[in-house]
Amino acid sequence: MAEGKAEAKIAAPPDEVWAVVGEFHGLDTWMPGIDKSEPDGDVRKLQTMGMEIHEQLQSRDDSTRTISYSIVKAPMPLDHHLATITVLEDGDGCILVWEYDVRPDEMAAAMGPVYEGSVQAVKARFES
Repeated sequence: MAEGKAEAKIAAPPDEVWAVVGEFHGLDTWMPGIDKSEPDGDVRKLQTMGMEIHEQLQSRDDSTRTISYSIVKAPMPLDHHLATITVLEDGDGCILVWEYDVRPDEMAAAMGPVYEGSVQAVKARFES
């Protein structure tokens, strides 16, 4: 299983960042490349780059500002996927951390840049 992490320091209060990234069905409002996010219970059906991907909420904790989800249906070959987004306090701002583990290992090379681009998009949203 391959693991990875993307993170960014953001000059914004952690609760404000959490209000955006902690909204499971709001991914299409801030993540680059997501055209649509359709809620279906604890699953979000994403439309991206002509593909449909289903992600299932695993846990969400407002007190720790942590949300975890798994890809449960996708056109790419995934045996396992778990991602966790956390917003940590850091002085007057915060640190956004997006950790993931995936199998097969070679899928990490495809997912890492997506998550890195996403944390940078959140940073730009709050700092521009």
